[in-house]
Amino acid sequence: MNKLAVDGGTPVRTAGFKEWPIFDEREEKLLLEVLHSGKWGGTGGALVPDFQSKITQLEKQFAQYHDAKYALACANGTVAITIALQAVGVKPGDEVIVPSYTFIATASAALAFGAIPVFADIEEETLLLDPDAVERLITPKTKAIIAVHIAGAPANLKRLKEIADRHGLKLIEDAAQAIGASFEGTKIGAIGDIGTFSFQSSKNLNAGEGGMIVTNSDEVYQAAWSYINVGRVLDGAWYQHDRIGQNYRITEFQAAILIAQMTRLEDQIRVRKQNAALLDSLLGQQEELITVKETPGTTCHAYHLYMLRLAPEFSERVDKNDFIRKLNAEGLPFSYGYIPLNKNEAIQKSIEEWTGKPRIDSCPVSERMCEKEVLWLSQTVLLSDEEAMNDISEGLRKVIASYSE
Repeated sequence: MNKLAVDGGTPVRTAGFKEWPIFDEREEKLLLEVLHSGKWGGTGGALVPDFQSKITQLEKQFAQYHDAKYALACANGTVAITIALQAVGVKPGDEVIVPSYTFIATASAALAFGAIPVFADIEEETLLLDPDAVERLITPKTKAIIAVHIAGAPANLKRLKEIADRHGLKLIEDAAQAIGASFEGTKIGAIGDIGTFSFQSSKNLNAGEGGMIVTNSDEVYQAAWSYINVGRVLDGAWYQHDRIGQNYRITEFQAAILIAQMTRLEDQIRVRKQNAALLDSLLGQQEELITVKETPGTTCHAYHLYMLRLAPEFSERVDKNDFIRKLNAEGLPFSYGYIPLNKNEAIQKSIEEWTGKPRIDSCPVSERMCEKEVLWLSQTVLLSDEEAMNDISEGLRKVIASYSE
């Protein structure tokens, strides 16, 4: 067997992967248009009615692309969740069911105004929110469910929507990683009551920072607009503030970048899907590895991440950190992934501060996946060529073989 790179051998891959962000004269042209307009802030369209706002253009394009009646741009994906919760009527002290396996913002966005996250476990095969676990956690205090489309894969929106409707709950889609994904032929985001997206630097649609909210509800749209715009009223007087909101607006510069970025989105999704399918094929017969399945009804996985599992038997005799260290030395940028949020000390401390008592939810599948099994590759890796996918497969086989010696 070839000597591992960590032991002085030759790495499988010395070339890099696709660089990110991707940009060209399209971004430059639109940014210069904003620069020379002199209207840079998020209020340009409101203050100057004849001004052709890039934010307004972006919102219209994004709503149409995501099969939604409305889209609202905002400062980032984290505040988008806070706005979404408030817009559907969640109040301080209300409980919101969220998956344990997600970025901290899904929970901290609720805690920002005193709503309490309750952590549900995930499905082992998909790594997505488990509808059965959700239903077991519903109490009279529960007001909403946040379905997180981890890695760009739609959660089971059919079952989650049925549960939400039956219990009179609001369904929020955290689609930060899932721009372009679809479920049963409809783009995700507005399948529930409201959905949120992120344009942070690593995301598949990138403006450095920024977020978007989508909904089909007139009432929810007006409330969200108000929370983004310091509590103002849509079509009201400029200094009419009927609720307590914040300035959560983005700038015309960010909108310009996103309009240009959207011109490449479908082609990039196609490349990511093609390379993910190739990796599934290359790795699917390796008994030490398990490829992650899609929820039935998924019609487009957006692949912000390619997630892979170490098989349970293999993971019991292999340290996940050691495995990743060896892969990284081979030139393969695998990463560890999330820490389970139900075990996060900052989250638990914040819950105790709001409620006066600690809350510990048991999420054994999420905990095992985080500690022992799940590996990540970023979406930029999936934008690389076929040779890169073959190198990933070869590197995995090489490192796996080292544990049998």
